[in-house]
Amino acid sequence: MRRTVLVIGAAVFALGACSSPTTNGTPTPTSSATSSSSSQLPGDGVPKVKDAIDLSRIKQAPCNALTDTQAKDLLGQGVESKGREGQTGPACMWSIPSTVRPQIDVLFSNLPDSGTARFYAAKGKDYKLLEPIEPIDGYPLTAYGSEDQRASKGRCAVALGTSDTETISIALEQSDANIGKKDPCDAAREAAIRVLATIRGSN
Repeated sequence: MRRTVLVIGAAVFALGACSSPTTNGTPTPTSSATSSSSSQLPGDGVPKVKDAIDLSRIKQAPCNALTDTQAKDLLGQGVESKGREGQTGPACMWSIPSTVRPQIDVLFSNLPDSGTARFYAAKGKDYKLLEPIEPIDGYPLTAYGSEDQRASKGRCAVALGTSDTETISIALEQSDANIGKKDPCDAAREAAIRVLATIRGSN
């Protein structure tokens, strides 16, 4: 049975945090996440979103977050999507039916005040590992998880801030061949780039 890889709220997606790409694997917060003064941020140390994106349309059809071509580029041939409505909001998972891995899960939260600040507030609590990674065209991206499973299980979840009160959560599991060889957070960021481009193009 394929296991859903993304859970938001009390049941935390147990994934590792990661940083901007580095040569030694040491997490390094990006300057965009740390250089702004606190008066400009929605919370202490939380990067602010300048141009909010309306997610109401994509929430009605979460599987439209990735085109067929984008999903194939990320996962390979034979990828299929499956949408669902969870307790926290609409979501879609892309996977290859003949295998358990790789897969991508994208969730649009309906929780109140679910911006990047909520993830930062949970650091050291629900999210023992939480690191900013390189933003995408000014939109903050944060890797989070209750533990680091990048090297051991090839998993990474990232929260893409689309406004000061909303995020898109993108979780990725690598294929067995890539576990321990490539950083899954790099792959999760690539998925986030495509999701952001698709959503902005549809608004």
